[in-house]
Amino acid sequence: MAQAPTVGDRISRLRDNENLEEAARAVLKHLGELKRPYLTAVEEKLLGLIGKEYGIEN
Repeated sequence: MAQAPTVGDRISRLRDNENLEEAARAVLKHLGELKRPYLTAVEEKLLGLIGKEYGIEN
């Protein structure tokens, strides 16, 4: 059974996108610097929105 990707894995996949706008890159940078293994509801929505915008589903 495959494990769900970690927050770090999800952020890394998104950051690899060369077409990423600066605002999205800044949000991902901040989320990647968090010292906890989970995201709040708002953080999760931001990450999901960026993923949908760039066609990288989580």
